[in-house]
Amino acid sequence: MNNTQVPIERIQYVAIIGSLFIIIFVFELVRSRKMKENYSILWLIFGLALFLMSVYRDLLDTFAHFIGIDYPPAAIFLLFIFLYFFILIQFSVVISRQSIQIKRLTQELSLLKYTLEKLNRSKKASKKKDKE
Repeated sequence: MNNTQVPIERIQYVAIIGSLFIIIFVFELVRSRKMKENYSILWLIFGLALFLMSVYRDLLDTFAHFIGIDYPPAAIFLLFIFLYFFILIQFSVVISRQSIQIKRLTQELSLLKYTLEKLNRSKKASKKKDKE
């Protein structure tokens, strides 16, 4: 065996540890309320898929063959691309929803300020009439 070549077992252990780290890290973020549960689902699915493909190398080979990739580790990069794509879509939906909410709240606040100013003016006018 060539010294520059890393044994498959070591790479597999690193992938298992990395995928477990992702899963545990996401659970910790949810537990400490730094991430909402609905945002963690994609990360947990990805971490679980990475873990399963790390433990069962044949699963990675089968997946790569199924989607037409000759080099199985390249399938993991394809999974990364899909994960980021879905996360970006999810963030875009959230940002759009929040933008609509901010606009609505700003309009409501403006209406409330206008109503308050109108009430204050009418109150001042009635006090002025009472003094006369």
